[in-house]
Parts: sequence; C-alpha cells; structure tokens
Amino acid sequence: MKRFYFSGQRTFRNRGCEAIVRSTVALLKDQFGEIEVLVPSINIERDSAQWTDAADHGVRLVRAYLPPPARYWVQLQSLPLPLIKRAGWPFPMPRWLRRQLESVDAVLAVGGDNYSLDYRIPSPIMSLDGWAMDMGKPVMLWGASVGPFEREPEFVEPVTRHLARMHFVGAGESMSHDYLIHKLGLRNVIRMAEPSFVLGKQAVDLQPFWPQGDGHVLGINLSRQIERHHHRDKDLQAELAAFIRHAVKRYQLGVLLIPHADPLRDDAHGGDAEYMAPLLAQLADLGDAVKMMPNTFNAAQTKYVISYLRFFIGARAHSVIAALSSGVPTVSIAYSVKACGINRDMFGSQETVLQARNLSSRALQDSLERLVQREDALRGLLEERITEWQSAARAATARISDSLC
Repeated sequence: MKRFYFSGQRTFRNRGCEAIVRSTVALLKDQFGEIEVLVPSINIERDSAQWTDAADHGVRLVRAYLPPPARYWVQLQSLPLPLIKRAGWPFPMPRWLRRQLESVDAVLAVGGDNYSLDYRIPSPIMSLDGWAMDMGKPVMLWGASVGPFEREPEFVEPVTRHLARMHFVGAGESMSHDYLIHKLGLRNVIRMAEPSFVLGKQAVDLQPFWPQGDGHVLGINLSRQIERHHHRDKDLQAELAAFIRHAVKRYQLGVLLIPHADPLRDDAHGGDAEYMAPLLAQLADLGDAVKMMPNTFNAAQTKYVISYLRFFIGARAHSVIAALSSGVPTVSIAYSVKACGINRDMFGSQETVLQARNLSSRALQDSLERLVQREDALRGLLEERITEWQSAARAATARISDSLC
C-alpha cells in the first residue's frame, strides 16, 4: 500500500482546497488501489465534519505544521531586506512532523497557488517540502499555478533552486507552465490539468434556496479578495447590485450567490457568505429572484449546486473550475494568474476573463451578454475540454508511479 503526504494543505475552509484534496485522492486510488493519505489540518474536528467518510477513501487527517512564528516571519520577509528574502525558513523540523514524513512514500505539494507571492513569500511551505526532499522523499508540485516571483527579485534564485530539486513540477495551466520553463529555466516541468476538474458531485436538495427566474439561474461567487484589486473610485457593492438587477430584469434570470470559502459550521467570519450578505440585503426588494446558497455545503455538494446553473460568474478560482468542469458557461473575475491561465487553456483566449481591477456593472453586463450570445458554442467547447482535462489529470497521476519505481 502506498502512502502519501499532502503538503500545503491546512484547512477545508476554502472549498477549493477541499476540492483539490478530494480529487487527488480519487486519482491516486484509481492509479494505486488501496492507499493511505495524510492530510494536514489545523482543525481536524471541523474538517472531519466536512468530509465524514474520508477514512473510507484512505484519508487520515493529521496535525498540520503551522508554528506560531510563521506569521511574524513572513511579515518580516516582506520588508525590503534582501538577505531576509533569501533566508528561507530558520526554524527546526519538529520530531512529530519528521515521523509523519518518514512514514510516507511520496509528498504531493497541493494547494493550487501556494508557490506564488499571492500570500507573501511561501517559506513555511517550502521548508516542509525541502525537509522531505532532504530525507530522500519524492516531492511533486501537483497541478499548481506558480509565480511570478519577479517583484521579489532576491527570492527568484532560491525558489528556482528549490523547484528544480522536485521530482517534477506539475503546472495546472499553461501560463505557469510557460513561466517555469522559459522564465525560470526549469527542466522538470510537466503540463497537467488542475486536479479538481475530476471532482465528483454529491446531491443536495436545491428547492429551499433555489431562486425564481424564467430565464433559469445565474450563479455568482464574490470574495473579499476582489476589494484588494478593485479601483477605489467606484462603490463596488453598488456596482454589483446594479448588475444583478440588470440580469434579473433584462434576462429574467434568477441569481444565486454562492459562497466558496467559508467555515462549514456557524462561524462565517471573513468568508464569502459574510462578504455577500450586504449585497443580498440591498436586493431584498427582488424577492425570490435573488438568494444565497447555504454555506454549510462541502466541495462536492457545492459543485452539484453549480452544475444546475445556466451561467456562472466567479471570483474564487475553484468555484470557476467547478462550473467549467460541469459544462456551465462561465466568466472568471481574475485577481491571480490561475484564472487567466485556465481560461486561456479552456477557451483559447481571455474573452471570458474579467479583471478584478476593471469590475463594474457595465463590464459585468457586457460579460453576461457574451455568455448569452455564445452559450451553445461555449457548452460544446466545454464538453470537449472536460474530457481532455480529466484525461490529462489521470496521465499526470501515472507519472507519480514512475517516481516511485
């Protein structure tokens, strides 16, 4: 029986992280049969409630490595001090983590975009993967978006050297693939599909929260992240409300607000549902035409809901992937390289990408109009691409077998 450790994973709060884990576990089971997967968690009880039958799939939730100094160290590395940016992670590996890593056959560095500067310099994540490589464990970056790192010039050389040590770097979209090869000069890069394209669905009752609309339903996911990239000269909530009113009145669409990064249970502080709640309140006069999906669904249940939409507009990358892999014509609100790369690969252009900095009612109206006009063509293209991408994810999993021979 093969055993794996998923580095870069800490919580299922973001359904995208859960989607990557579930999908990768399914791919590994198809490839290797009986497996055991150590999935790190900062709250094992909460994450177990989100995936109640995880043990049946060979998953064991284990304590995540998140030492108290991590927050202060990454903040320190954000200062303009070249030596600090090259310093890596100055803390020792705890014995309990060493025992976990010693017990596995390979480490998959999951997490989507951990190897980027979206969340500051990723030295804590690099340290764990580096320790595993020092122990002789095969480490593979799995279906990721990577970089760019050039806004921290002193960090480019250390992260390039680190990535070059991996058995392979699996780029989940073409923009990262091109960057890794042509900009960083790496030779261990493979092109693969983002693993959550193979995520299955789990049925839920839609009736209690499904909006009313003769033109079917438009799903919208919004996150607080878009505020960081949006021009401050516009009232973003007002722009979003104006667009939703347009969608309801012009196209007779029902609108479903879809949280995709939230705790599973009562504490929704800082999540998508909390961010979208004031928007829902502004639109109360539209009655049952605008509703919000409960934030109590796991990743597979959320994908089931998304699969019943006619159109989707999403900010969270994995809400977009859930829609695309369900054949739903989709617009990405982009604030990272991941959305741009996936859409370029899926559609051959950035036509279905709306940059967060350009977000406005008018821009959203234009994007929705393009979805309406090209609906049949987009659905046909998605049907072809889904099969290709799922096959690519399975082919990448076979490369793991080669690393373990």
